[in-house]
Amino acid sequence: MAGIDGLEQAVKDAATVAPDGSSLQERIAGVEIRRPPTHADERGTITEIFDLRWGFTEDPLVYVYHVTVTPGQTKGWVLHREQNDRMFVYDGVLRVVLCDARDDSETHRRLNVFHFGSHDRALLSIPAGVWHAVKNVGVSEASFVNLPSRPYEHENPDKLRLPLENDVIPYRL
Repeated sequence: MAGIDGLEQAVKDAATVAPDGSSLQERIAGVEIRRPPTHADERGTITEIFDLRWGFTEDPLVYVYHVTVTPGQTKGWVLHREQNDRMFVYDGVLRVVLCDARDDSETHRRLNVFHFGSHDRALLSIPAGVWHAVKNVGVSEASFVNLPSRPYEHENPDKLRLPLENDVIPYRL
């Protein structure tokens, strides 16, 4: 096509969603997403966060905490050796990035990038051995609740950290 500056340098965009709207992104092994419905009426809304009967995970419910992230800020990179996280994102807009660090995983080194928040509430499972970080890419405070598979041990945390800029994870937040 003639008459369009830069066309010779352009790369054709690859599809990211199927015709039905589902993501074409191949998930890291063990990563699950459940998008519970939000029910609204004149009084407000209600969204169920977690129910063992869903079969979403076999992990027991042992500990729950709430996290906020201010606009433009990032939390991560974090990895747990033993603990699986179950993150329910419900407010603001969070970019959640995962990187599979498990040598024995069929998805070793695979990256997943998701955007969740008030526009798309979701319960996300993050297996042990997967680096994860969240960045608030919205204009207001973002919030999530974590329901990890193990209680936090203050004297011996199951938490490893990497700096945001590193040579391990091929993604820049």
